[in-house]
Amino acid sequence: MAGEHAAQVVEIETADIPDIVIGRLPVYLRTLRLLDEQGAEVTSSQEMGVLLGISSAQIRKDLSHFGEFGKQGTGYNVAYLCRQLEKILKVDCIWPVVLVGAGYLGHALASYNGFEHRGYRIVGVFDSDPAKVGAQVGDAIVQPTPAIAQVVRKYRCQIAIIAVPAVAAQTVADELVAAGIKSILCYAPLTLNVPPAVRVEYIDPVISFQHMTYYLDKGCIEE
Repeated sequence: MAGEHAAQVVEIETADIPDIVIGRLPVYLRTLRLLDEQGAEVTSSQEMGVLLGISSAQIRKDLSHFGEFGKQGTGYNVAYLCRQLEKILKVDCIWPVVLVGAGYLGHALASYNGFEHRGYRIVGVFDSDPAKVGAQVGDAIVQPTPAIAQVVRKYRCQIAIIAVPAVAAQTVADELVAAGIKSILCYAPLTLNVPPAVRVEYIDPVISFQHMTYYLDKGCIEE
């Protein structure tokens, strides 16, 4: 297969790889999976660059941090490069995840069926509202927040999702860190204060909207 027999994966230190490069790898993996689903066996940095709006040189440079995965003139074997990126990103297994917040957003996240085949499984959903405790959310039953530590220990969770209002987010983050969580995906519109060893990623649609509207002509709704 093109590129597969020529691949040489190099030993690397995580600290040696720029974080911006790590941030592009999931985008490459998503594109490769789409190509694989479409039946493509081989791709190239040029084709991926067109699909992603990234230069082919940047893609080759990013991948070169981790080894040689293709052969000049023949490109990359799609399935093989998918597997290698899954190993690099450590999603060739299933990561247990806890979710705090059983409101509308929490319901949507817990019911989303796209996590499992990408390497993540929500193993516990929690909320501080007694009225929500005991309800079914996705495949999980909502538990009270004091149960977080027990579930984290049981499944050896390192990842959590915060889907609570901003006023409660820092308290939830403190509880998660105390329970042993090392990575947090935060949907609350604020910046969390956590120890340096805990990594936080933020998803705030309003920030994205504000970034986009800067480039638009004024088109506000008249009040």
